[in-house]
Amino acid sequence: MAVTSRVIPCLDVAAGRVVKGVNFENLRDMGDPVELAAHYAAQGADEITFLDVTATVDERATTYDVVQRTAEQVFVPLTVGGGIRSVEDVARLQGVGADKIGVNSAAIARPDLIGEIADRFGAQVLVLSLDVKRAPGTSSGFVVTTHGGRTETTLDALVWAREAIERGAGELLVNSIDADGTRDGFDLELVGLMREVSSVPVIASGGAGAASHFAPAIHAGADAVLAASVFHSGLLSISDVKDAMRAEGVLVR
Repeated sequence: MAVTSRVIPCLDVAAGRVVKGVNFENLRDMGDPVELAAHYAAQGADEITFLDVTATVDERATTYDVVQRTAEQVFVPLTVGGGIRSVEDVARLQGVGADKIGVNSAAIARPDLIGEIADRFGAQVLVLSLDVKRAPGTSSGFVVTTHGGRTETTLDALVWAREAIERGAGELLVNSIDADGTRDGFDLELVGLMREVSSVPVIASGGAGAASHFAPAIHAGADAVLAASVFHSGLLSISDVKDAMRAEGVLVR
């Protein structure tokens, strides 16, 4: 059976509100996460990703109450990331309704966390979130960052992706910090490189600005496309994006 490509709205949450910026900076309020999640589910979103963008920076846990209220109203798969540091955090999030868990900074700090989560809950639960920026000094030209893009590591993005998959990551959420919020389109070179090294699904994130931007990311190798500000601002609806993807020969639900 042919696999359909997924369209995923992303809710970047800080202090219980959805926020959005450019290149991870100058965050502004975009609304209530529960209301927005329900709105996108009704529009036909295949999944919803919920990222607590300040949990790691503030060294606190993610906002469980917002996750629970969202899960009670929304019946599409819910991925939650931000501030997850242990298998206990994952168990608690699953308990309030999360289907999948995104890890980034904590996995870089302690790579064994990936295997611990995968062994206990299954690889399908674990999404490795990669906040990637261009870095000429690395072999691939791309480096991984942590703490919401604020801290640059020495990890080559492709090397880290490959290692994380070997450790048990079931999916890669590849976010281009350079493209984030610019609305100039996804970083297709980055998507293509990730596809070459990945044996698991790749989600392209960062840079969507028009309905025409989504199909090229799928053609470049992504299994799913994720966007935030174009949906929150009302510039595009989920159905606008799916119609444009269908027109370019992409199979969607």
